[in-house]
Amino acid sequence: MISIIIPAKNEEAHLGATLAYLRQHAPHPSAEIIVAEGGSADTTADLARRWATVVHGHDSTRAALMNAGARVARGDVFFFLHADSVPPPDFVTLIRTALADPRVGGGAFDHQFSEPVFGLWLVSTIDRIRFRLTKNYYGDQGIFVRRAVFNQMGGFPDRAILEDLEFSRRMKRIGRTLLIPRPVRTSGRRFLNGGITKTFLWIVWLLALYTLRIDTERYAASYRKENDRRGAPC
Repeated sequence: MISIIIPAKNEEAHLGATLAYLRQHAPHPSAEIIVAEGGSADTTADLARRWATVVHGHDSTRAALMNAGARVARGDVFFFLHADSVPPPDFVTLIRTALADPRVGGGAFDHQFSEPVFGLWLVSTIDRIRFRLTKNYYGDQGIFVRRAVFNQMGGFPDRAILEDLEFSRRMKRIGRTLLIPRPVRTSGRRFLNGGITKTFLWIVWLLALYTLRIDTERYAASYRKENDRRGAPC
């Protein structure tokens, strides 16, 4: 079984469509859906209960929510997905095929924004080049990992931001990772609401600090505040 784990806070506008899509293309018992809900002020939790197992983590970071979801998961593979993202229809088969090689511990999908906006296409193209060169993946690509590898890693690191990047870097140290060349389609709302160029440069700056081993956690509060303002994932 594949455990699909979705961290969500104030996602009533997007979560329902994502859950309906997942249930259509990954029926039980091939997959289970777990929503790790972060203390939403809207109907996210009620909406999630119609489709998924719900765990709660009031005002938790995304890393803490994903770890909470993993603790109740029953699958041998974990697939972490954002509330505003949808994988290819045959994603269960694609993940199983990728993990047919026992040397592969996990991986991610290609990336594509849902909105047909040139600036978003350019950002996605740059990202595609980056993660093909580095094999470091973002959460909106849909990161998947074997349960055993996840446990060996101790789950997601206790970070307020860039937990997905650190997780994929650690995953590479344990075994091979694989990029599935089919895209997860994700909302570009963070870029559209905050300005494509401004948001892209903000992320590049954080990545530069992270690469130089300069503490990025001090910027976590402002990063989350900006995400909330832009209606971006938790």
